Amino acid sequence: MPTHTPASTPQRATLAMELPERPADTLDWLLKMVIVLCLGALFYIAINGQIFQPIFDAAAVNDWSRAIVRPSAIWIFMGILMLIFRTALLFRYHQAASATPETAPILTVIIPAYNEGPMVGHTIDSIAQADYPRDRLEIFVVDDGSKDDTWDYIVTAANRYPGLVTPLRFPENRGKRAALEVGFERARGEVAITIDSDSVIEPQTLLAMTGPFRDPKVGAVAGKVAAYNRHQGIIPRMLHVRFILSFDMLRAVQSTYGTVYCCPGALSAYRLSAVRTVLEKWRYQTFLGAPCTFGEDRALTNLILGQGLNTVYQRNAIVHTIVPETYTKLAKMYLRWERSYVREEWKFLTQVLWQRPWRTRWISFIDAFFTNMRFPMIYISMGLLVTLAFSDPQAILRVMFAIGLMATFYMLYYLRSEKSLDFVYGIIYAYFAFFTLFWIFPYAVLTVRARSWMTR
Repeated sequence: MPTHTPASTPQRATLAMELPERPADTLDWLLKMVIVLCLGALFYIAINGQIFQPIFDAAAVNDWSRAIVRPSAIWIFMGILMLIFRTALLFRYHQAASATPETAPILTVIIPAYNEGPMVGHTIDSIAQADYPRDRLEIFVVDDGSKDDTWDYIVTAANRYPGLVTPLRFPENRGKRAALEVGFERARGEVAITIDSDSVIEPQTLLAMTGPFRDPKVGAVAGKVAAYNRHQGIIPRMLHVRFILSFDMLRAVQSTYGTVYCCPGALSAYRLSAVRTVLEKWRYQTFLGAPCTFGEDRALTNLILGQGLNTVYQRNAIVHTIVPETYTKLAKMYLRWERSYVREEWKFLTQVLWQRPWRTRWISFIDAFFTNMRFPMIYISMGLLVTLAFSDPQAILRVMFAIGLMATFYMLYYLRSEKSLDFVYGIIYAYFAFFTLFWIFPYAVLTVRARSWMTR
């Protein structure tokens, strides 16, 4: 876990290169119109085969390449249709009203920590100082057998907030699930929020996270995750843009049909009655005979969805979390995520999906199909690129242009959220991921039973 120490707990992190201020409604309307026009243009390009014909002709130089060219064209067309559908759902998304100090439920916040150092103190401060009634809030901080001075920072923070913060300590490392389990078992609240110990929340986040639970059908809520250390290098800058797209686009879309697939470990809220129903199954989960030591967030989300409850996204509940600053740490993070994805996606498709309400089941099925088809299509695209390198080197430039064009289009969604010129890092990320992260998923599949967190 990272041990970066911020100067102070942020309120709202200031973004570099901010755009000039304009009326929010007007700018949002303009961006919506641009997105709709661009989608229309993409649809026209997809149905007009002549535009892609030069690339297809250049690539179809042998039986193998001809066999993958046409499926690629079909995938492009279907992918654009899916993007249009997702955009329509995105424009329908509305966050739930936040709870008020008068209506706020009894809330338990659980912070698991391992070798976090001083950062855990800032995490505790941000929660203890949040806008939430003190008499309805309790905070459990669980030191999962840290070998550094994490416990000292936890105790110091607990002394700053007597009666509010309860420090708990394992004599040896037992894993994140065990740390969260202790908090879930001791919680006296109706709702429990889990927050990573390398993250800080904004003042309104706790009230925002508890608001959706007024709907008895809601079992879990995903918060919005931003990169805390976004200005510490190009990788954090790219990840910040990636995170915003992941939440303000994908999870917002999923929220419209009550099926956010993963409520993130950095910030999630759960209805405690639902968690306790599946707590033992989640704590001792195995896959292919091996205990599951990571991916606890999506695993718990699956179990909540399997009870017929909804999972939703709350856009104004914001957490800032430390992200990797080097390629090695980034690759390790993605390996954990992809291994968890393989395991939990299989469970979702074979079990959870069929327990969902029939009105949303078909949407989930289509979404899962296109989400998973991206993996073979990525490698088909790379195969085409290699073919083009030998048959028509100039066509590579057209492929590179197409990647940049699509990445630029996706940045329109980012601009709706952030209104920042930092969107350029999202375009850079498209090329970065294509050329340096392509190996992550197949390696994760081959090593799906691995248990190491790789940062300990």
